Amino acid sequence: MSTEAVKLHIDDTGGTGRPVVLIHGWPLASESWSEQVRPLQDAGHRVITYDRRGFGRSEKPQDGYDYDTLADDLDHVIRSLDLHDVTLVGFSMGGGEVARYASRHGLDRVHSVVFAAAVPPFLQQSSNNPDGPLDDETFQGLRGSLEKDRDSFFEDFTTGFFSVGEDLVVSEEQRQEAVQMAHQSDQTAALACMDAWAHTDFRSDLGAVTVPALVIHGDSDATVPFEGSGQRTHEALADAELALINGAPHGLNVSHVTEFNAALIPFLAR
Repeated sequence: MSTEAVKLHIDDTGGTGRPVVLIHGWPLASESWSEQVRPLQDAGHRVITYDRRGFGRSEKPQDGYDYDTLADDLDHVIRSLDLHDVTLVGFSMGGGEVARYASRHGLDRVHSVVFAAAVPPFLQQSSNNPDGPLDDETFQGLRGSLEKDRDSFFEDFTTGFFSVGEDLVVSEEQRQEAVQMAHQSDQTAALACMDAWAHTDFRSDLGAVTVPALVIHGDSDATVPFEGSGQRTHEALADAELALINGAPHGLNVSHVTEFNAALIPFLAR
């Protein structure tokens, strides 16, 4: 299915400031950026968020959940709004779209990029990728749990998303907001995107990232561990800053809003 045939829900604050596109993580929706939109506006930016196909308020087709198509969706957002000099901010799964967009569409319209708790360079552990933090047994367990019982899976996943060790570091209300976003996902989309973020190799895509980059990650991220993802991405990029946030879990843009925004906003001014 072509990207033009899929209706994406897009929110655009408008204005004349330099644009920032925020790409949400799995299995959430664009509302997961609620703690960033206003601060970025206040800093003078035009802020665009959108729901990935199959999630949130976007159309939910039965196909198109590979990263080539998802990067084409991002390109469609950028071109439909005629954005130039844009910063792309990809959280978790969204970092994969940023990397694949760079290699597939080029960076003529892009000013800079941000990888926030992001899945590149390659999560799947294998002989070809021994530093990948996700072994097959763990992945199959996660996928099987989602197939068997969505309700229980989303409860457990969002708890880990916002926890450091055994401690939940956001309010229960904030966690429940994430659960509600997860339930907006289509099951076919959720499973297919799980396959995509777990098994897609972005190592060559990162070579196409030639604009300034920022890697933001929590040092206590148990969902996408820093050592196997953010650290390797930072090392692979030619012009990259690193903001490693102490005591932060995967969902650090909610749990550690002050630190996250304090890293992001000055970088956007570069």
